[in-house]
Amino acid sequence: MNPFSRLLAALLLSAALLPAQPAPKQLDRAPATATVIPLSENWRLDGDVPVHALLISLQGLANRDYPRIYLEYPKNWQWEIVHPLMGFLEKRHGMKLTRLALNDADTALAQFGQFAKGCVVWDPAVRSSLIVAFTIAGVEDLVVVHPNLLPVAARHGLKPVVDLRGKFAGQPDHVIYQWAYDTYHARCSRDYYVVMGGHSGIEMQPGIADFGISRRAFFSDLSANPKHPEELALLKRILAGQNPASIVLGWHSYAKDTEAQHTTLTGNYGLKMEGLHNLPNVSFTSQIPLTPDFKYENNHHVALDAKLKAEPKVYLAAVATDSMGIGTWTKPGRGDIPYAWQVLVNWSWMNPPALQYFYESKTPNDYFIGGLSGPGYMYPQSVPADKFPALMRDMRALMAKLDLNVLEIMEHTEGHRRNGIANLSREVGDRYYAEFPDVHGFINGYSAAQTFDLRDRRPLISYDYYLAVDCTVANAAADLDELIRLNDQRPYFLLIHIRESNTVEKVRQIIESLSEKVEVVPLDVFLKLAADRQTYQTRYQEPAKPEAKPATKNPGDV
Repeated sequence: MNPFSRLLAALLLSAALLPAQPAPKQLDRAPATATVIPLSENWRLDGDVPVHALLISLQGLANRDYPRIYLEYPKNWQWEIVHPLMGFLEKRHGMKLTRLALNDADTALAQFGQFAKGCVVWDPAVRSSLIVAFTIAGVEDLVVVHPNLLPVAARHGLKPVVDLRGKFAGQPDHVIYQWAYDTYHARCSRDYYVVMGGHSGIEMQPGIADFGISRRAFFSDLSANPKHPEELALLKRILAGQNPASIVLGWHSYAKDTEAQHTTLTGNYGLKMEGLHNLPNVSFTSQIPLTPDFKYENNHHVALDAKLKAEPKVYLAAVATDSMGIGTWTKPGRGDIPYAWQVLVNWSWMNPPALQYFYESKTPNDYFIGGLSGPGYMYPQSVPADKFPALMRDMRALMAKLDLNVLEIMEHTEGHRRNGIANLSREVGDRYYAEFPDVHGFINGYSAAQTFDLRDRRPLISYDYYLAVDCTVANAAADLDELIRLNDQRPYFLLIHIRESNTVEKVRQIIESLSEKVEVVPLDVFLKLAADRQTYQTRYQEPAKPEAKPATKNPGDV
């Protein structure tokens, strides 16, 4: 090979290894100081959303090139790590945090108004105008201002540049967002798109908007529901125009479509879903590096090539998903029993200090796994076969970085769910086994599922039980007793999924209430034991059978 050919090959290889989206540049070390602005608990459009939207947009602009503003969301915020993370930044990163008063837009604009070129005024009569304003804020470097707050902005020299009042009166969302698309989309990021959904109606919790604004993302809450064909058509156009394997931030609208519809659609385009509309401060945390002395280290209990002997007993493993930051990490009982926690792998670049906080505060009984289905939230059966390898290449790299040896899969693709049981096709199983030769194994499901396999000592085990938030200790224990009785062959490998609001203390109480003694083991040990004795049946989703055609009647038949 001549020198030019070697150079070309090296360039092509390096391009192939580049991440699908350029992550925000991290600092060499955390800043010495930052400003904290507390936000109130009122997230109504006719309440404090106007001042919150102004501060979130200001945060996105001020943090675009340096982490200056950290918003202190209320203690009842879904992502509960906002407050512990502040203490972690102070103690572990040595930051000095200066606090402003609650919802103090006036002081915030006095300190950081220079990062805005003016303001975009949204229309309080049209909810979607605020979402359009977030797009405009990022593209035009403007703060988002409610008409009542124009005097506050004016005091700091910020005049209206774009005024949306009256512009969208009486218009449906597909028309509103089409105007935004025609006017601004060409100047928006192709690496990030924000679906500003979740809460609907009079309430909005746009926690992810600061990051979207900082990245100049396009915002909408367009529906993936076929009942809204105009919105769906525009949404497909937006997703098709994004870069391969790029990020969809936020969450679907609770008022328009379903989680499955939206996640299926993003998967159809081979995109990664980071699904939390109220995930806060990412414009800040994405720039904070790990401390120099830190390394991601999981609590491994067995080596990848280890062989364990399963005894004739019930083995139980508990797994908490739905993000550690919105679960029960800080609640009672953590550390009492072996427990697996799903890690959102993209947080390695979106939220490094949060992951460092989790890794450093883990107990010996806390074990981390990768999910969900890949580098982001996705349904594997919705991802085209030609887009699957590139996504899983990213997943392997991120799992290696985060020291993860187990992958969790979830499959709720529309049209592939039967009677509430979400199973994998054999084709999807083949893909995962081919892409992940160096893992302990795979777990599958959300509710109970029926996909099981064992290849090369790598089991694929589905959840047998789903612990709902409102399920009592007594009812859960009765359910598990019945499962154990029905599955009378030993060893029995009982995998349970813990919905995020259930505490570890509650799970321990359930296990202690069981009629038959079970052994609670770490998930990596559980999978190695399951590799030793396949007392579960290999099973995948059966292909759908064609509907029987009615018999053709002969002339004269009655």
